[in-house]
Amino acid sequence: MKISKKAEYGLTAMVHLAKNKGKSNKAISIRKISNIEGVPFEFLSKIFSELEKAKLVTARHGANGGYVLAKNFKKITAKDIVKKLENTTSVDCSFCKKSKKCLTKNVWRKIDVAINKTLQSITLENLIK
Repeated sequence: MKISKKAEYGLTAMVHLAKNKGKSNKAISIRKISNIEGVPFEFLSKIFSELEKAKLVTARHGANGGYVLAKNFKKITAKDIVKKLENTTSVDCSFCKKSKKCLTKNVWRKIDVAINKTLQSITLENLIK
């Protein structure tokens, strides 16, 4: 499994929001996150659109608008974020012509289980410590 820039930037932005939640819980603009984290603004806007559809962030409109976490940062896992932005967190062997006769299929299953278990065990709370 390869983690895309989309998932990397999304996770970075969510950690940024989690850090802010502990301080004030004020909404943060995408522009501000983009500038601080060095993430392209247009790309981050698309990412936040997907995170909002997944109910991981909530938009606040108005002069002090921006985004906040939609849930407690202790309950949002890295898997929640990566799965939404990657559409999977699995090692996918189904495309391989040898998948039915693969001698290493058990290795890939174990890697898949380990990846999912690790992503599920890491919350935003863990990442801001």
